[in-house]
Amino acid sequence: MADGEMDAAELKHMIMTFRVSELQVLLGYAGRNKSGRKQDLMTRALGLVRNGCSLPIQLKIKELYRRRFPRRVNLSSSQPSSLSHTSSNSNPSPLEAALTSISHQAEAQRLFPNHIQSNSLPPHLPPVHPDVTLKRLPFYDIIDELIKPTSLVPRGNSRFQETYFVFHLTPQQAAHINSSRDIRPGMKPEYNVQVQLRFCLLETSCEQEDHFPPSICVKINSKLSPLPGYIPQQKAGAEQKRPSRPINITPLCRMSPTVPNHVNISWAPEYGRGYTVSVYLVRQLSASILLNRLRGHGIRNADHSRAMIKEKLQHDPDSEIATTSLRVSLLCPLGKMRMTIPCRPKNCTHLQCFDASLYLQMNEKKPTWICPVCDSKAPFDDLIIDGLFTEILQRTSSELNEIQFFEDGSWHSIKPQRETCLVATPTKPMAEDLSMSSASASTSHDRQKFEIIDLTLDDSSDEDDDDSVIPTTKDTGTPQLVPSPAPRAHSRSMLDSRQPYAMPMSSSDFMPSYPMPPLPPEFQGMPGLDLLSLLQNDSQVKIFLKG
Repeated sequence: MADGEMDAAELKHMIMTFRVSELQVLLGYAGRNKSGRKQDLMTRALGLVRNGCSLPIQLKIKELYRRRFPRRVNLSSSQPSSLSHTSSNSNPSPLEAALTSISHQAEAQRLFPNHIQSNSLPPHLPPVHPDVTLKRLPFYDIIDELIKPTSLVPRGNSRFQETYFVFHLTPQQAAHINSSRDIRPGMKPEYNVQVQLRFCLLETSCEQEDHFPPSICVKINSKLSPLPGYIPQQKAGAEQKRPSRPINITPLCRMSPTVPNHVNISWAPEYGRGYTVSVYLVRQLSASILLNRLRGHGIRNADHSRAMIKEKLQHDPDSEIATTSLRVSLLCPLGKMRMTIPCRPKNCTHLQCFDASLYLQMNEKKPTWICPVCDSKAPFDDLIIDGLFTEILQRTSSELNEIQFFEDGSWHSIKPQRETCLVATPTKPMAEDLSMSSASASTSHDRQKFEIIDLTLDDSSDEDDDDSVIPTTKDTGTPQLVPSPAPRAHSRSMLDSRQPYAMPMSSSDFMPSYPMPPLPPEFQGMPGLDLLSLLQNDSQVKIFLKG
């Protein structure tokens, strides 16, 4: 056996004592599948040391074993002589040392149960700092690490567990936070530099996203901290989950370097799954800053996109259907407007791009980082600016919204077709309007066809015209005007033949039933006075009657 390596039998014995959580951590560290029942996990873990394993895996097994059976009680001064273990070998093997530790703990648990239970996990014990790496958040730059990723260790068998942490702010950190405060009237103060609390799974195999423990409750300096709301579940009875976001605890922190900040966390532990908590001092970024960083990465060469076009339109001899062209829109699928900075994830196989500025603004409000074209993961680090689409947008007019690619990688613009809409106007209302206008015109024309009686005619003409009678009053002898009924009847017959409804009555129809008042003295004896012309307007008749 090489120096520094452990015997395979000892490693197998250590693995046999692991729980599901330790087995999953070991398999994840070795890059193996960590899903399944405990028996399956145990078989895979034993397979790691069956044919020999590397030194890092041996050290990981040893670390998990020490974490599984920590030696926290010094039994040398309090144990009786029966607990002393002697061995003829002055340098015992690691397996013998592990067995000795287990036997000492079991005997101490039997002799001093109260002492072991009260001091097995003392409150002042420093938390374990696993080698956990959290995913970087694009809209935050880490300034300092206030609390390293610390595992949430359950104490006892109660349903809900509780733990606490303490951190301090340096004078520079407190001054940095206070200087970044933005106070607006009627709004809560906002901080550009924030104290951020993050949770994730206890997993060291890869970078971890934010993940909240179940039934979690966080208090900062005895004040309840707000948490992101639960995600709506489509299935009934499904486990409620919170979105993968950090918690901004800046408004609840004490900005004094002499006063500590206390973090109390209560959660419901899960069998076989661990969690970690960490606190960072970060600087919040805007979408415009990320857009400048994306531009700083450069523009991808247009030849990459042309190669993708040729690959997609390549003819397959075994296929009966051949694709000779490909249409792509220049409108962003998010805002349905023409793109200004075309980008797409470098791992996506589609040619369709989207606007980088609008995509970053939407993720600034609600960080999902999902490709709007294929709904796959599209983090900020995977975004690229497409050089071919950038050239197309610069060469084409703003009215062009669609292009067509060909097999050789060339493209052709597709002019938008203008559609003309013919709106049918209703004919019936127009006919009614025309009939009404013609009726009103005929009415005004026929009203002008009344006969005019000249009062200056001699007596012979008055005797010959029997249709018009000019009676006189008894007192003054003033002639009384009576309209001729014949022309009125004639005009009504003409109106009745032209339109279906009768002509509205005027005040001249009621003239025979009312005696005419005498003329004023100034109007008597005036030659050439045409009094019947006053009958053409009803308002004039009313004024004449009132006069």
